[in-house]
Amino acid sequence: MGTNLDGAWRVAQAGAKTMVSAGKGGSIINIASVLGLRVATHLLAYAAAKAALVQVTKALALEWARHKIRVNAIAPGYIETEMNRDYFKSDGGAQVTKRVPQRRIGAPSDLDGALLLLASDAGSYMTGSIVVVDGGHVINSL
Repeated sequence: MGTNLDGAWRVAQAGAKTMVSAGKGGSIINIASVLGLRVATHLLAYAAAKAALVQVTKALALEWARHKIRVNAIAPGYIETEMNRDYFKSDGGAQVTKRVPQRRIGAPSDLDGALLLLASDAGSYMTGSIVVVDGGHVINSL
């Protein structure tokens, strides 16, 4: 909860304070997760923190819109990192990959488009949005 919810909230608060003081507005992008929209076993605290972050994103978007601050979130699915790379090479990781409709794990660069959209003027009319970047995992049938 400390990192995934409280940390994100504190960074958003600090960023918004700076933006309000400057009077120029801006964009805050939280990193949620598909597990904030859908659950999995053995990940209760993480899923709860990310679900709360989704709601924090929407609440802050509503509160800060009058200051021209847009608050959105990206909800990544499985993204390969140094920490999970070996797991996704294992048999268990291969089984997880098979459940992703695109049949692959994302790369960090797969988040670039969503980040650029939300950070730039191309997303100037977006606030309170949760952009899912997951190879179709969240819409996959149970």
